[in-house]
Amino acid sequence: MTAPQLVPAWTDEEGAARARSLFTRAFGVEPAGVWAAPGRVNLIGEHTDYNDGLCLPVALPHRTFVAVRPTDGPRAPARTLRAVSAQEDDGPPREVDLVTVGPQGGTGTVPGWPAYVAGVAWALEQEQLATEPVPGFDIAVDSCVPFGAGLSSSAALECSVAVALDELLDLGLAGPPADPDDEGRARLAAACVRAENEVAGAPTGGMDQAASLRARDGHALLLDCRDFSIEHVPLDLAAAGLELLVIDTRAEHRLVDGQYARRRQVCEEAAALLGAASLREVADAHVHGELELDAVLARLATDEQRRRVRHVVTEIGRVRFVAQRLRQAPVLGGWALSVVGQALNDSHESLREDYEVSSRELDLAVAAARDAGAYGARMTGGGFGGSAIALVDADAVDATASAVARAFAEADLRAPSFLVATAAGPAGRVGPPRSETGRAR
Repeated sequence: MTAPQLVPAWTDEEGAARARSLFTRAFGVEPAGVWAAPGRVNLIGEHTDYNDGLCLPVALPHRTFVAVRPTDGPRAPARTLRAVSAQEDDGPPREVDLVTVGPQGGTGTVPGWPAYVAGVAWALEQEQLATEPVPGFDIAVDSCVPFGAGLSSSAALECSVAVALDELLDLGLAGPPADPDDEGRARLAAACVRAENEVAGAPTGGMDQAASLRARDGHALLLDCRDFSIEHVPLDLAAAGLELLVIDTRAEHRLVDGQYARRRQVCEEAAALLGAASLREVADAHVHGELELDAVLARLATDEQRRRVRHVVTEIGRVRFVAQRLRQAPVLGGWALSVVGQALNDSHESLREDYEVSSRELDLAVAAARDAGAYGARMTGGGFGGSAIALVDADAVDATASAVARAFAEADLRAPSFLVATAAGPAGRVGPPRSETGRAR
């Protein structure tokens, strides 16, 4: 069969042109500028973020682009957000009164995807990053981050809006992508998390926003979710003749039945039983030889608790292990490549058996990639659908993708899609500097 086509990442020029064109068609004027933020894929460290653990995401070259212009003048509605997206059918702009925006479920609920945009404006005020009310603005969105694939398309949207408003409102937090202000970007990331949690009503632990705003080109981001400190860990797969193939199973996340919330609850209950503030404390004590994992598990009340805790503790250990191997050998090869691949495999088995967040499609993608020669493969993201990753030789990308596609066809499943993840840089402006017409008034 013909090798499946990989989902391409747009160049900054292409993405900016798309967003700018959509903006002018929708609003009849030029935007103040275009900003972009990457999606992310998590190399390892799943369901560790809300347990104060460690994770190792990589910013994707696939980005969400937003063209933005503050509204002003006598004809502009006061503090109104008008938003259009290339990812939905043509129609009039969505309108949101920024004065009334509030948490999901209350009187200020914002329906649909504009909640991720309006939520950032709201959170900047709530976090007192914007000392004056955020003015009304028009925004046009276009994106090559696959939607619903577990690659953080929502965080890419939030973070692109955050860096746009940061510049337009002269907040001075982000700095340019080439010389980012990490402290300021950490504050913007926290605002984006609050926007997603409260206004969009979606659970997130902060990994996605940190990766989108704080990543560095050519590096994975070692994120400590206890204090949100970071370390940039070199990741140069191309130099080793390797690629990270992302397999979008196109099976949508199945979190509507509360499975994500249930796992978080069980972890919190288990930590309380163990006298710990979070399972990170247990993982640290285990790695330092202060606790035996089997003895810890024996203190828990149910098999469900034991399996969830075993995954979290061992997954945090796998993050530490992979980060250390990359520090020692950023150009993976030989033994280091073998053990990193095995860590990916072990992570998937733990997520499938102990955390029970895999799916038929994810298991099939992982198995087919391994059978095709991948050094390691695992589901990535929250699970119950979404994407898997496979560490493969660069010249085996097409063959691996074909093998996975063939396995899906034989199982009578919807055809997956594929992209290649390279460690990209963070959110920021794309295109020329703003003009005075772009300045918020």
